[in-house]
Amino acid sequence: MAGETVTEVFEAHRSVLTGVAYRMLGRFSDAEDVVQEAWLRWSAEDRGEVREPRGYLVRITTRLAIDRLRHVQSRREAYVGPWLPEPIATRSGHTVPDAAERAELMESVSLAVLVVLESLSPLERAVFVLREAFGFPYGEIATTLDRGEAAVRQLAGRARRHVDERRPRYDVDPAERRDLTERFLAAASGGDLDALLSLLAPDVRLIGDSGGKAKAPLRVMESADKVGRFLYAVAKEPIPGSEFRLLEINGAPGLLMLSDGKPDTVVQIEARNGRIQCVYIVRNPDKLTALTA
Repeated sequence: MAGETVTEVFEAHRSVLTGVAYRMLGRFSDAEDVVQEAWLRWSAEDRGEVREPRGYLVRITTRLAIDRLRHVQSRREAYVGPWLPEPIATRSGHTVPDAAERAELMESVSLAVLVVLESLSPLERAVFVLREAFGFPYGEIATTLDRGEAAVRQLAGRARRHVDERRPRYDVDPAERRDLTERFLAAASGGDLDALLSLLAPDVRLIGDSGGKAKAPLRVMESADKVGRFLYAVAKEPIPGSEFRLLEINGAPGLLMLSDGKPDTVVQIEARNGRIQCVYIVRNPDKLTALTA
């Protein structure tokens, strides 16, 4: 840390800390709060004995995120309707040293994976995020969580099995998903029910998150007929002053609908074999603030 200020050291690791906290909590606003608290602790600490700032800061952030996750889990039990992670804009132009590493990072931030992570215990989620998304050694994770390495390996194995069993298998080719997303938007906005139905898998699911603060289904919808007719009905009543933008959301193509220039709705699809398997719709205004810029 010689020659670097307290702020410079922290800022050099901010993106990693935010990435860990967001994957732990599924809310960007909560992640920012955790990182800010980590900064306050870092700036007040005696850093003379800190030999590895990155590990030290990740340890603080992870522990704070676990504490917050335990607190918000009870709050989510009273949530109105289905709960989805807060969508964030990611950038294809953002580079990491290796393309495969970027693919793993993007997969770990996908809506489908974050939904599955909600069913893990806070400790399992921490181990999964640190190991699978960021590649931390078991020994370092053990120090972070104040657990033995053998116990951490057991947690990692249990979390990985759980995620593998529950994570839906979707196609991940960005070009194909972008093409299907554009066709989906054209069919829905054009009021072409037949074209829309042709894009949906027979067992397609639609998950809407409004938190009771906007119009959206309060239960998961299933079947091409129900989902298609719902989307068709919504498209027939467009929001005044609305426009759609195609952008990368949580590592994959998605649609951001603006109403009078402000984020109103995020729509993202998951696909397999050229058909839409799942439609995510986020309308809770509290979860769209990160997309305002």
